[in-house]
Amino acid sequence: MTIRLDQPRRWDLVGNPIMIGGIGTGFEATINFRVHEGHDEVTGFITVGGGSGEHAQFQKRVAVGRASFTLDRLFVEVFEVSAKDGSELHKVSIPVLLGTRMVKGYVGYREHVVKQGDTLTKIARKHYGDANIAPIMRANVHQVDDPDLIFPGQVLRIPIGSGS
Repeated sequence: MTIRLDQPRRWDLVGNPIMIGGIGTGFEATINFRVHEGHDEVTGFITVGGGSGEHAQFQKRVAVGRASFTLDRLFVEVFEVSAKDGSELHKVSIPVLLGTRMVKGYVGYREHVVKQGDTLTKIARKHYGDANIAPIMRANVHQVDDPDLIFPGQVLRIPIGSGS
């Protein structure tokens, strides 16, 4: 038995709700999900297929706006609960980044292709009107370790809020 998580993908920049989707099977046609960051979590289940053994597509909109997340890095997990002992079987866990913890009124992100002479400060001024590079650094934590080391051709995600 397998569970494949197609959405979100590793390090996706997500908002509220988070779309969870893929293909899988579970005991009595049930796959469980958990969205967490170590301090709070949102849990539930998704009905999939016709019963144990049949694989089918699944998709669920998971509202996370009421969770008291303190971090912008979350984990989305899907798994089957064992009928035998309650253990989590076939678990898939991926990290995602929560845009609502990065900018006020998060609505999505823009892609910025780094050009020769670009700096994160310059990019922040262009998109936000100030030199706050923190949201850009957080949205690209999987590819930017040092704010002074970006390179031409690199595609950066710029989180956009209702005030941006």
